[in-house]
Amino acid sequence: MGKFNIALDGPAGAGKSTVARLVAKELDFVYVDTGAMYRAITWKILSEGIPLSDTEKIAQTAARTHIVIKPGPLGQTVELDGTDVTERIRSTEINQHVSHVAAIPRVREVLVHLQKQMASSKGVVMDGRDIGTSVLPDAEVKVYLTASARRRAERRFQELTEPGMTLEELERDIERRDQLDRERKVSPLRQAEDAILLDSTDMSLEQVVHAVLDLCRMKTEWR
Repeated sequence: MGKFNIALDGPAGAGKSTVARLVAKELDFVYVDTGAMYRAITWKILSEGIPLSDTEKIAQTAARTHIVIKPGPLGQTVELDGTDVTERIRSTEINQHVSHVAAIPRVREVLVHLQKQMASSKGVVMDGRDIGTSVLPDAEVKVYLTASARRRAERRFQELTEPGMTLEELERDIERRDQLDRERKVSPLRQAEDAILLDSTDMSLEQVVHAVLDLCRMKTEWR
């Protein structure tokens, strides 16, 4: 077997992005953080002052937005209409609103189309909420990565680029986002039937990466 695709799903703060980036590096594959794409759209509508209630205008904005994901020092660089927004999309404000934007059907339609194009040539490690169930249902390797809400909040707390939320507030926000992601009508967060469940609550990053690579060996001819 030549190149193959890896779908890595799971809730906010489970460590998907870091794991996917390291797995992609080990395999010499392309890493695609789909959550960053939804964050970029969220950043744009907030920057332009578009009301979150105006789903029609948000969808129109997504359709005319050009997002490019390139390899970067931290795994990838996110460019929105030619501007590097990699750091800007990791703020507390984006965390609070991205699930709402991601639940808009036409926004998902636009970005899922782009994500499918990115993976069409194989050799992609893609993480998000609905990769194995919706974006790449035929991915050769599927993993559902999760962890306790408290552990995920601790990870998010370390990633914050600005002060403002306590650890307890982050934990409540993560639980709220989990509920929104699970209950949205279009491509809700759920484990694909053929995905392997991996709970990273008590695992080190190295252990999680090794577990995913072991799964690649089991599911494909990669060695």
